[in-house]
Amino acid sequence: MKKIIIINGPNLNLLGKREKDIYGDQSFEDFFHALQIKYPQVNLSYFQSNHEGVLIDKLQELGFSFDGIILNAGGYTHTSIAIMDCIKAISTPVVEVHISNIYERESFRHNSYVELVAVKTIVGKGLKGYDDAIKTILDL
Repeated sequence: MKKIIIINGPNLNLLGKREKDIYGDQSFEDFFHALQIKYPQVNLSYFQSNHEGVLIDKLQELGFSFDGIILNAGGYTHTSIAIMDCIKAISTPVVEVHISNIYERESFRHNSYVELVAVKTIVGKGLKGYDDAIKTILDL
């Protein structure tokens, strides 16, 4: 059974409550439960933190023992060389996901340090992007 973890960064714990016009009205917990039902053949887990160092610790902890990591680094996508370096240091493939299309938003969001080291980047598909990321990892 493949082991895949979804790691969400800052403010993604507010999905379903924040900026519904951009991020929708479904909580991530409800969506995650639906993913677990859709993919019974996958050991699927989920982690969220608003803290950069905690995200790096989790990537290091699981980055040599999981089959795939789906990462939405939130605002750290555009600023964190440390997260980029961590992804380079681990052996587990990372698929980057963003609910909105970061390339159609404010110009400061167009830069992704994660994209430089991820095996694939999925943007602008809403929560469905996570589903596509699982399929990507299963196809690796």
